[in-house]
Amino acid sequence: MNYSKMFTGCVLSLAIATQAQAGIGESGKDKLVEWSVVNQWSTGSKTLDMVHSLDGKLVYLLTDKAQVKIFNTAGELQGAIPVNSTVSSIDIAPQGEKLYLIDNATNLFQTVNVAFVHTINTKDSPFEGPADAPVTLTLFTDFQCPFCSKMGPLIDKIKKNNPKTLKIVLKNMPLNFHKMARPAAYASLAAHEQNKFWEFHDLLFKEKNLSLEKIDNIAKKLKLDMKKFKSDMQSKEILAKVEKDILDAKEAGVTGTPTVFINGRRPKQRNPQAYQNIINEELKKLAKK
Repeated sequence: MNYSKMFTGCVLSLAIATQAQAGIGESGKDKLVEWSVVNQWSTGSKTLDMVHSLDGKLVYLLTDKAQVKIFNTAGELQGAIPVNSTVSSIDIAPQGEKLYLIDNATNLFQTVNVAFVHTINTKDSPFEGPADAPVTLTLFTDFQCPFCSKMGPLIDKIKKNNPKTLKIVLKNMPLNFHKMARPAAYASLAAHEQNKFWEFHDLLFKEKNLSLEKIDNIAKKLKLDMKKFKSDMQSKEILAKVEKDILDAKEAGVTGTPTVFINGRRPKQRNPQAYQNIINEELKKLAKK
């Protein structure tokens, strides 16, 4: 289904993804229809067809240069996919993860997998493995997420198989409906200040029903300096780190936990082989440089 070509009822706001036509103005009204230009940018070439992702964050343009250009909502080019010059129509899966091409000249239909490589800031985040490892696995997690608690064996296996080439980085993404997720995130980073992050991390995931009391008990069990621990949990620096993790997750398109990126690439499956395949591909790329 072409999500960019569905119209129901009156159009209340018209988003212009290419240069606005002369005469449209910034806004206007005609009878029951109102419009306002909310975005515009130069496409750089003639557009033959267009479609956007269901969430409106990505726009795909088929151009007369035998390319499908992908833009974000700010008009920033994310990349261009070469296609046959006879491709006449395009469509995409809801989140833009697949591109569909119609070539009427050859009566050909093609499905193209589309993946985005994200730059994720991991500075000052807790990590395991060599600091200068060529491959970084970044895990966005929530300490109250039952699925996140099951990631340990998978991550341990990948870590064991790649001891010299893989760095594991953890970033917090506490979900709003998990009331103890944020306090747990703050506590984990407070423990990190005393070099006990991973021990604290493991014990948090062993708790079935997190509470402030249980968090304090974990800190005492690890013999943390409780005064410093409680102070750090409420510090502006640690609160800011968690908020930055959440922002980084949002910018990378993360909507749930656990979510993994390997050198910025998001695996389509959550299993050791899928992760290892990407690690191997990344190492091959580096070997060619």
